[in-house]
Amino acid sequence: MSKLFKYIDLQQGEEEKSKVLKDVISNTSFRGSNLWILACAIVIASVGLNVNSTAVIIGAMLISPLMGPIMGAGFALGTYDFDLLKKSGKNLLIATVVSLTVSTLYFFISPFKDVQSELLARTSPNIYDVLIAFFGGLVGVIAITRVEKGNPIPGVAIATALMPPLCTAGYGLAMGNYLFFAGALFLYLINCFFICIATFIMVKYQKYPLANEIHTKKEKQIRYGISLLIVLMIVPSVYFAYQMIREKKYKQQVDQYVKSEFTEKGYTVIYKKLNLFVDSPRLDLAFLTNRFSDSEMAVLVSKLANYNIEHTKLKIIQNSTNLKSEILKEIKNNSGADQRDLNILTLQKKLDTYESNAIEVKNEMAILFPQIQFISLANHETNVDSVGTLLVPVLLYHPLTAIEDSELEKLTNWLKQKLHADKVELFEKK
Repeated sequence: MSKLFKYIDLQQGEEEKSKVLKDVISNTSFRGSNLWILACAIVIASVGLNVNSTAVIIGAMLISPLMGPIMGAGFALGTYDFDLLKKSGKNLLIATVVSLTVSTLYFFISPFKDVQSELLARTSPNIYDVLIAFFGGLVGVIAITRVEKGNPIPGVAIATALMPPLCTAGYGLAMGNYLFFAGALFLYLINCFFICIATFIMVKYQKYPLANEIHTKKEKQIRYGISLLIVLMIVPSVYFAYQMIREKKYKQQVDQYVKSEFTEKGYTVIYKKLNLFVDSPRLDLAFLTNRFSDSEMAVLVSKLANYNIEHTKLKIIQNSTNLKSEILKEIKNNSGADQRDLNILTLQKKLDTYESNAIEVKNEMAILFPQIQFISLANHETNVDSVGTLLVPVLLYHPLTAIEDSELEKLTNWLKQKLHADKVELFEKK
């Protein structure tokens, strides 16, 4: 048992506590260069969210100095240093106000007002964000109490993601969208609070010296206050996570319905739209050549119950004029295009999706399967029958070393999951 404790003992490689506290106190301040760095990082993150660039957002998170006052507050709570707690809270408030102001000004003057996926991702916090913030905070405080700081600090800055929610809140203010503002600000508060709580727990565990001696009653009040805040943060997060899981499960059931009742029977679906944000969910479908009679429609509607989506309204667009107007309306809503740009935009979106998938597959293959060199990825169109066709992803690769069949099977299964395909074909380049 003693050998096991040696493996998990945090005293090994620990920095002197006085030096750690000195560093923590110095990093809580937001004046001069720190404030300028924060403002520049906020602009960079706002640009990344505006143009939907993950790389730019990650860069902004790496240079952000926001972690300092949050961890300072955790150390202050753990050591009962109320002067440090006041200083950390004040500096965190200054940093938050400056960040919101800069991001709001940026999005107000930016010509690009569209809601991108990177912005949407920061508006619905849930219990998973709580877990990320808490364990990210644990890693952060363990790292800063080591003699050798190592690589965890940049990873913590990326994982806990303090900058993007602030920028998204600024976007909500600039656009007058207060649901965006509230959701993003709540995510920011979750990150700040649980990083602080993780720091508090580690400070207590590592037995840092108390700055002030307090009565048992006062200590209990602090613990009760922290417990109450934890509950207030976690309860809405659990609810949002439950809603997210329900929505995801519902979409999977709809996809299974479309796949089983149409795609696998040879029908070519050329238009699909699922609208969840109405009183009763609605599924719109259109097909290449097939038309359905009233009796067939009744059977299709009755089969919704087999997939637990019986409350969904099924609408099959069979009039070509209506279908064209629906597609035009959808593209106009997303990109502001008119009818003349329909074909160009459709092809461009398909090309962008294909190129994005190919780049992701190439980058992830280099990590997961280093012995296999990526050559190219393409969709091969195969005739199923006289009614429809099937697109099969085809990967051309070059083996750098001898590859076992089990590895190729792993690669095939990974590609199926990555590309959401039922079938994938691999070809080796000699």
